[in-house]
Amino acid sequence: MLTAALAAALLQTAPAAPDLSWIAGYWLDCSNGREVSETWSDPRAGLMAGHALTVARGRVSFELAHIGPTPQGYAYVAQPGGAPPTAFVVAETGPSRVVFANAENDFPTRVIYERDGDALKARIEGEIGGQARSMEWNFTAAPLNTRCPG
Repeated sequence: MLTAALAAALLQTAPAAPDLSWIAGYWLDCSNGREVSETWSDPRAGLMAGHALTVARGRVSFELAHIGPTPQGYAYVAQPGGAPPTAFVVAETGPSRVVFANAENDFPTRVIYERDGDALKARIEGEIGGQARSMEWNFTAAPLNTRCPG
C-alpha cells in the first residue's frame, strides 16, 4: 500500500511534458547539395517518434530518435546510424523553441529546434578539439515523402 502511495505522489510531482507538438510533421532541407528529411509524429502520451534521412554525394545516412520521458528527465534521444541511444535532456523550452543538452556527450552537447511558421531550424552545438562547432538545418514543411528537386 505504501508503495502505491509513493508512486502516486511521485507521479503528481513529476514535471509535465513540454508541449512540443509544433515539431510534428514532415520537414525538408534541400540546401548545400544535400537532401535532408526529418519526420516527427505528434505527441502521444508524452512520446514523439522521429527519423531523419540524409542523401548527399550519392551516400545516404539515417538517424532514429524519440522525444519523451527518460530516467534522466524529459529528453531527445538520438541514435544516428542505429548507434546506441544518447539522451539530451530539456534545458530550455518556449512556445516555438526547445534546447536539449548533454554535457557528457563528445559532440554535440546541445540540440536546438526552433519553429517560425512553415520553417523549422535544427541546430547541434558543441566542441571538437577545443573549438566551438555547430551544424544547422533549415527545414520547410512539406507533404510526406516530398523529395528535393533535381
